[in-house]
Amino acid sequence: MQKLSEFRRTMIACIVAFAIVATGVATAAIANAVVGCRVTYKVASQWDSGFTADVQVTNLGDAVTAWQLTFDFAAGQKVSQAWNATVTQSGSRVQANNATYNGALATGGSAAFGFQGTSGSSNPVPSAFTVNGTNCTGGVIGTPSPTTSAPATTPPMTTPPATTPPSSSGWNPPSNLVTALDQVWQHQESTYSNLYGFKNYGWDQIFANKGSLNYCVRWDSSAHVTVTQRDAIHAALKRQVKKWTDVMVGHNSWPYTDVPVKIVGWAVRDRAQLEWTDTSVDIYVNNIREDAPQCGEPCGRFFNQSGNYPNCPGGIAHHYDQSLWLTAGFSGGAGGDWGQRVGSEYFLGAVNSDNIHIFLHEVGHTFGLDDFYDWSPDVGGFLMKAGSATQITEFDAWMLRDWWRHLKSRYGY
Repeated sequence: MQKLSEFRRTMIACIVAFAIVATGVATAAIANAVVGCRVTYKVASQWDSGFTADVQVTNLGDAVTAWQLTFDFAAGQKVSQAWNATVTQSGSRVQANNATYNGALATGGSAAFGFQGTSGSSNPVPSAFTVNGTNCTGGVIGTPSPTTSAPATTPPMTTPPATTPPSSSGWNPPSNLVTALDQVWQHQESTYSNLYGFKNYGWDQIFANKGSLNYCVRWDSSAHVTVTQRDAIHAALKRQVKKWTDVMVGHNSWPYTDVPVKIVGWAVRDRAQLEWTDTSVDIYVNNIREDAPQCGEPCGRFFNQSGNYPNCPGGIAHHYDQSLWLTAGFSGGAGGDWGQRVGSEYFLGAVNSDNIHIFLHEVGHTFGLDDFYDWSPDVGGFLMKAGSATQITEFDAWMLRDWWRHLKSRYGY
């Protein structure tokens, strides 16, 4: 798929950032020993045969340049994939080594990663953790009963977003974020090839629709989808996108109090995979692009950026602005003006979670937000710096608002 250069860069970078497991036991050397540590382990979602978990490592001792976490499963659990760390398993012993971008931990600093695994009838929390060979005694957060499918509440990784400013407010970020926000915008101006000229950001899509977004789901899997799963995917997609658009409400002349998301279609290889017969969404069968089912091009904004859909069956009401591309076995994520791509197992496993953080990160790219793999602004952890937060932070919110500040004149504000 042809993309704007910065979105192409984003797609490649994200796949690397959420890099996944190898087999065997890692042997990476640890640069410094930790003399104090705390590990937060939380089951984020759980289903009959598997689960996802969020883990945070906090350094309570001297600064370190790399970390290695080890723990043991007690009920035969197996790690199948991970993000923001290299996770390996030998028998019951699990070892997680930092990614290249989250190894350095100052005193009090934290790094977060997550993984998906399989479990049997029980899924107890590991009883002990070591970091760089030191027993962690700073406390462990438990997990819900393994018999329930309801996710645990994701622990906050950083300060939550500030209260939405009143409608009369303009550009008024907290003083401690001003320098970092300026650094980010200057970096984007110097690295994006057509930052101001590009016309298919998520912003453009919302305004073309007068305040809403349409999605089509690309089901890139051989698995069947029940009505219950379909509805859960739809609800999760709406909930996660709303987390981004809600930070704009009442800010700097933003005109919408809500940005509804509507799912208008599904693309699949075989119609029989979709276990419903209602006509609530359009179904695209065996229309293959990029070796994956593709929603009809005549209805896609990526293919019709004029905003006209003369060849779309049903007309503009059936068009889609973005695709939620769910791919079986896909590790990590990708995002751009075309939509977002994550693993189908990952998304379904986290479908009831408050924050589906890889997907949230990719939605940020659709609105133009950058990655931070080769540099970082003068600020702590935040969602768009992969591995440093699992929810939209105050800094993420102000980066989004900064985009609006620079682009709003194109919409007459």
